[in-house]
Amino acid sequence: MTATGQSLRRHWPLYLGGLLVALLAWSAFSAHGGTPEPSANEHLSHGAVVLDSALLVFREGLETILVLAAVTASMVGAAQVYRKPIALGAAGGLLASVATWFLAAWVLGQLGGGGLAVQAATGLLAVIVLLVVMNWFFHKVYWTGWIQNRNRQKKKILSGAESGTVDGRRAAMWGLILLGVTSVYREGFEVVLFLQNLRLSYGAGTVLEGVALGLSLTAVVGVITFLAHKHMPYKRMLVLTGVMLGIVLIVMVGESVQEMQLAGWLPETTVALTIPGWIGLWFAVFPTVEGLTAQVLAAALVLGSYFGAEYWRIKRPRRQAAVRESRESAAPTFNPEAPRIGPEPRPQRSINDVTTAS
Repeated sequence: MTATGQSLRRHWPLYLGGLLVALLAWSAFSAHGGTPEPSANEHLSHGAVVLDSALLVFREGLETILVLAAVTASMVGAAQVYRKPIALGAAGGLLASVATWFLAAWVLGQLGGGGLAVQAATGLLAVIVLLVVMNWFFHKVYWTGWIQNRNRQKKKILSGAESGTVDGRRAAMWGLILLGVTSVYREGFEVVLFLQNLRLSYGAGTVLEGVALGLSLTAVVGVITFLAHKHMPYKRMLVLTGVMLGIVLIVMVGESVQEMQLAGWLPETTVALTIPGWIGLWFAVFPTVEGLTAQVLAAALVLGSYFGAEYWRIKRPRRQAAVRESRESAAPTFNPEAPRIGPEPRPQRSINDVTTAS
């Protein structure tokens, strides 16, 4: 592999991040108009909605690929036949996610999809979904536990297939299909819930543009992983998308506060601040006390969760290990060959010595 190819493979997430930042900068400089009106129905630009939607779909797609890759990694040789039912299940999970999209749209339509209260409720739900999605970024145990759970289920299913009976093999195939369905649908369900708020506010067409972009990027990574059998820098990619999702969280908090103000759930206290229009169009930052306070708290939560997780996972164990080592090194040790300090101890007299002296 050439030096350029190695650099591309090693720093692929950074190149993707640079491309997205360039897109953001281009849209910012090309935006027109002043500060968006906080009471307007559409606060974000078209490009911001597409990028936010694509980012969430791509992030969840990465997690799905990582789970499926971990589950199928040991299925080689004769066991490779078990990959097919998992693939069928994954396709079923994707179709179930699409069906959930239409079901959610129908339910929200019955509740009055264009109503301010429904938009405010879905906005709050989108923030909760983002917090759940970002849980892996700050708490690795959550994600590791999910992969281990999938692998335990796989081993349990394959143990039934090893029985050799027809019923055992049939049950194993259906179990693997169900494993593929749940691995994909879990992420798809979160995406559908999140995107409903953007769909109600900006239309299905704009949101589906982002979904198509996110699915395209996910498909590229999937082809490289499962067909080309190449190992991608998943950790770097997940960290990069996790940081960007932190920005999306701040955006959605600003959006949700504005929607709750429009619905009458929160007061609206304006402040004398001049905010450039492109900042409002991309980051939903508006000159209100409630919105700015909520976004500052969201940023503090993101940073606090990150540094807190770093402390509990890395710094605290290292500090405890250093304290243990210092205590062990400071503890006195007995050395029989070391010279004695102080007067020599008096020899003990036995009963025979006393008898002889008398």
